[in-house]
Amino acid sequence: MSFDHRRDAKIRFETSDSVKVAANFEDMNLKDDLLRGIYAYNFEKPSAIQQRAIMPITSGRDVIAQAQSGTGKTATFAISMLQSIDTAVRETQALVLSPTRELATQIQSVVLALGDYMNVQCHACIGGTSVGEDIRKLDHGQHVVSGTPGRVFDMIRRRNLRTRNMRMLILDEADELLNLGFKDQIYDIYRHLPPSTQVVLLSATLPQDVLEMTSKFMNDPIRILVKRDELTLEGIKQFFVAVEQEEWKFDTLCDLYDTLTVTQAVIFVGKRQKVDWLTEKMREANFTVSSMHGEMPQKVRDEIMQEFRQGKSRVLITTDVWARGIDVQQVSLVINYDLPNNRELYIHRIGRSGRFGRKGVAINFVKLDDVKILRDIEQYYSTQIDEMPMNVGELI
Repeated sequence: MSFDHRRDAKIRFETSDSVKVAANFEDMNLKDDLLRGIYAYNFEKPSAIQQRAIMPITSGRDVIAQAQSGTGKTATFAISMLQSIDTAVRETQALVLSPTRELATQIQSVVLALGDYMNVQCHACIGGTSVGEDIRKLDHGQHVVSGTPGRVFDMIRRRNLRTRNMRMLILDEADELLNLGFKDQIYDIYRHLPPSTQVVLLSATLPQDVLEMTSKFMNDPIRILVKRDELTLEGIKQFFVAVEQEEWKFDTLCDLYDTLTVTQAVIFVGKRQKVDWLTEKMREANFTVSSMHGEMPQKVRDEIMQEFRQGKSRVLITTDVWARGIDVQQVSLVINYDLPNNRELYIHRIGRSGRFGRKGVAINFVKLDDVKILRDIEQYYSTQIDEMPMNVGELI
């Protein structure tokens, strides 16, 4: 794959040491209407990533921003986009790509909330929804489009998503987007953007191969980086429960059920078939749970998310489709019924609890052959995962 109109330069970053830190939103030279939106959204002080990344992005530089889950990355680029667009021009000026539909929709709601006083038009362009509705919304004119790569490219190809006024491309959860599944689609979209388009990448985890790829479509980027040993999630207590065999996990979960419903909990399993199996088994045992995975129709996924956000359901069983970026304020417990199949996913999963500095608990069910994976995760994030204490309910 060769991204064409940026030079294939040797990768070189200006790192965050040289980046100015803006301690307050007032110090960022933001539009008044945008500042009003920020304060109305109940932000008082910018988080570390916001203090460092917003001003380089609004100055027009290409930026690679890496910070842990729940530190305010979405608001970082939402504020930067809103500062950069001209709402008097009824054309798409900023495009945000995300790996999941839920995340694309959540980004749309953050942009609309922060841009509440700016009269901003923002459309979520995602698979599983009506193509006709997308066309109608895009023809009406949208300043910002937040979408998933497949549907966005379809709309560009049909010429309903016009790119001539595009100023900014944002890749959220960039490591996932530049993975094999999406890479070609991202390239197809990128080729249709004006050569001067500013590119911003955000993720909690950015493996070396992804960083090397960025040199092909980014221009002298500033890299704003949180060191990996700072990536373990402050404020999230991590535990494991030893289960000798797979069959024991279910009983362990039932024993924990009362603890789960003190708050809201997310239970991660490895495969979508297992989501259905575990949901059915929990319901047979008279436990109330809801569940979600990528194969469900979009309308059903939306309804389940809505119920969970409103607190109508308290326990959600899901796959890694839910692990990235989804923010439900009340979640303070994550259970890894199955350990994730790679280390990066661990931090995305447990980052569903303890968002933005709140406290959280993560419990890992560990079979004998999982011990090595758990030790690997501990070492990778320089963290400690202890055996679960009896009084875990008091910690939530």
